Amino acid sequence: MNPYVVSVAPMDDFRLDIVFEKGERRIFDVKPYLNRGVFVRLQNPATFAAVRVVAGSVEWPGGLDLSYDTLYLESASVTEAGAVELAFAL
Repeated sequence: MNPYVVSVAPMDDFRLDIVFEKGERRIFDVKPYLNRGVFVRLQNPATFAAVRVVAGSVEWPGGLDLSYDTLYLESASVTEAGAVELAFAL
């Protein structure tokens, strides 16, 4: 089981700065989802910026959400130096 989200902050270029349980910080790129179904609503910068943590995951107004598993598995780790490492699935 992947860790729950404890905080989220919207970033430029439709990315999310997410902190998971135990303090791990990762960056999730929402751009690949922006042309899929209900996620097109997130193309509106004000809607995208309204992201919040709900029940260990993230949610936007209207109940639009992404699971903590997706957020963790498809995000990139942030190193202590502040650089983003690419996350590759094996």
